[in-house]
Amino acid sequence: MTDTRVFATPAGVTLGPLDLIADGQARNFVLQMRAGRFHGFVVRRGDEAFGYVDRCPHAGVPLAQELDGYMAGGLIACSWHGALFQVSDGLCVGGPCVGQHLTPWPVGVENGMLVTRNAAG
Repeated sequence: MTDTRVFATPAGVTLGPLDLIADGQARNFVLQMRAGRFHGFVVRRGDEAFGYVDRCPHAGVPLAQELDGYMAGGLIACSWHGALFQVSDGLCVGGPCVGQHLTPWPVGVENGMLVTRNAAG
């Protein structure tokens, strides 16, 4: 095993129940794989889940300075430089990287459980 950072996960990994995340909030996930460690987060909106790699497109750092501290006023926020991103597609709508996107992490909900998916869904 290595401490190298990787930016994708295989499909079919069960992360836990959707109820781990309060509606409108986000949760950090770190997965240790043979190739390295993956850092991502999932935002819950009702029965939907939106996953992103935990890396700001502006500075390349994790977005949250505090564990699970990704949300601000219904948007995903980079606590380092104030960038704001839409939950549905990761588009930056405010801050230093307007027009750029967070890297998607394909996740979904199956039978009440958060599960990683293939990039195609």
